[in-house]
Amino acid sequence: MKRQFIAFLSVVLLLSACGVDGNKFRLSGRLRNMNQGMFWIYSPDGAIEGIDTIQVHEGRFSYETELRVPATFVVIFPNFSEQPVFAEPGEEVDIKGDASHLKEIIIKGTDDNDAMTELRMDLNELMPPEIPVAVSKFINKNPKSRASRYLLQRYFLADPQANMQQAYVLASLMHKEDPDDGQLTKWKKELESLRNGQVNKPLSDFSAKDVKGRSVSPGDLKSKVNVVTVWASWNYQSTDIQRRLQRLKKDHGDKLSVVSVCLDADSKKCRQTIERDSLPWKTVCDGRMWQTPMLSRLGIADVPGNLVTNDKGTIVARNLNPQKLEEKIQQMLK
Repeated sequence: MKRQFIAFLSVVLLLSACGVDGNKFRLSGRLRNMNQGMFWIYSPDGAIEGIDTIQVHEGRFSYETELRVPATFVVIFPNFSEQPVFAEPGEEVDIKGDASHLKEIIIKGTDDNDAMTELRMDLNELMPPEIPVAVSKFINKNPKSRASRYLLQRYFLADPQANMQQAYVLASLMHKEDPDDGQLTKWKKELESLRNGQVNKPLSDFSAKDVKGRSVSPGDLKSKVNVVTVWASWNYQSTDIQRRLQRLKKDHGDKLSVVSVCLDADSKKCRQTIERDSLPWKTVCDGRMWQTPMLSRLGIADVPGNLVTNDKGTIVARNLNPQKLEEKIQQMLK
C-alpha cells in the first residue's frame, strides 16, 4: 500500500510539474462554496468558436485550448457575471476565490491578469461615477496591455452614455503604441465620429438629400422631441423602431419630429419600404451604407442607432433599444 501511494504521489507531482504546451493555454482554479456546477467561456477575439463550457467538480476546474497568439477570454459564472481572462500561448492562468463573492476572485498567471485583478479590487471600492476615471488612468498607464483593450470596450465603447471624447483620446494613445493593430485602427475611426453625438451636447450640423430629393438638415428637428434614427430592412430592431415612431407620430403630431437614415444599398427598395409602411418623415438613403456622410457628422456607428434631442437641439439620449426609445419619447412628451 505504501509503495502504491508513493507511486501515485510521484505521478501527481510529475503532472503538476509539467508546463503547458507552447501552442496551448490552460485555465484552472478552485472556487469555494461551489462543489459541482458549470460555467461558460467565450473569446471576443475569436480564439474559440462560440461558447465552451467548463465543468466544476469538488470546487476545482480546468480548461485547455489551442492558442498561438495572445487572446482575451471572458468567463461567465452561474450568476451571469463576467470576468475577463488574458491568455498567452504556453501559459496557465489560475482562478481562486469564493463563488458567493465573485467580484473578489483572484486571477493570476500573466502580467495583464495580475494588473486587472488589482484594478478590479480598486473598482469594487468606488462609486459608479468614479469608475471611468480610474479606468482611464489605468489605460493611460498601460496603453499596450490587453487589459486596456478590454476596459476600453467594456466601459466606453459598450456604454452609450460614456464620454466619447475621452474614449477617443484613449484609443488614440493605444493606437499610437500599436499603429498596425487593425482593431485599434477601427475603434479610433469609430470614436472619431462618435464624439459628435454625445449626450448633453448640441446636435451637429448636417446636410443631405432624402429619397425624394428634398433637403434634410437640423431645421427638420425643431419639435418638443426630435429623433434621428438609423435603420435597414435587414435589421429587425431598427424596423421595429420605425413602426413605434410611426405610432407615436400619429398620436402626437407636430410635437414629435423624425429624420431617418436607411442603410440599404438599394435606394429604390428603401423608397418602396417607406411607401408601403407610410413613413411620413424624411429618409436619407444614398446607397453608400456605412459611408453615408450624415452618419459620421452625427456620430452614429451602429444599426439600430438613434439620437433624441429636446426643443433646444440638445442630445438627451442615444442608441436606445426600441422599448427604451419609446419610453423616453413618451416621458418627454408628458
